[in-house]
Amino acid sequence: MSDASYRDAIFSTPLDRVARFSFDERVVACFPDMIRRSVPGYGQILGMLGLIAQRHLRHGARVYDLGCSLGAGGLALAGQLAPDAFRYTGVDLSPAMVSRARETLAAECPDHAMEVIEGDIRQLEYQPAGMIVLNFTLQFLPPKDREAVVERLFAALEPGGVLVLSEKIRAEDEQENAWLVERYHDFKRANGYSDLEISQKRTALENVLVPDTLAEHHARLDQAGFSRTHTWFQLLNFASLIAFKHEASRGGATPTPDEV
Repeated sequence: MSDASYRDAIFSTPLDRVARFSFDERVVACFPDMIRRSVPGYGQILGMLGLIAQRHLRHGARVYDLGCSLGAGGLALAGQLAPDAFRYTGVDLSPAMVSRARETLAAECPDHAMEVIEGDIRQLEYQPAGMIVLNFTLQFLPPKDREAVVERLFAALEPGGVLVLSEKIRAEDEQENAWLVERYHDFKRANGYSDLEISQKRTALENVLVPDTLAEHHARLDQAGFSRTHTWFQLLNFASLIAFKHEASRGGATPTPDEV
């Protein structure tokens, strides 16, 4: 990001009452630092977006970045793709995020077709898209709404389009899940967060961020109609999946490994 950001210290002092987490102005101010120190593998996932687009995106197609926050996904794509290779639409529910993302993308990517709109991805009227990115967004929706959202995204994708879905996950085995959570807390400590910060943020996110298992994600994608899904990345309890929509011209033939 070209603009200044601040160190995340939102939960560094004891709070009498820990409010529900929200993407407000305080979070916007420190978001680059927060996500760097809180999401294992975030940089690697961003770095792969352009490579995935180069392989699977139809030239000139629209890319949706849903829950785009400060537009990091758009910056990653613009850094690897020519201005005429795609049209970017970032969507976020937070007015503060939208405002900052617009400023950043306009400054950093003046030759690319980039727009950021404020909206609820559950209600958005989608245009046909060649690629949809959901980076750590579905987990903030009520579980009852997730199936319908994924179905709408499948319908919006062009034949041959791809969905990239990155999420914090929950392991099915309780002991494995506990181990992953403990190592995740170690990761945060290693990045400078105190036990107080870890505890208070966990309280703030309770019932706000509700993770699914990988099996639940794959089942939801399969039910929506995606022909093939892969977990292509996982680090601790954070993972990224890719889902493929069949090309109509193939008549339902199973894609070969080279084709997917």
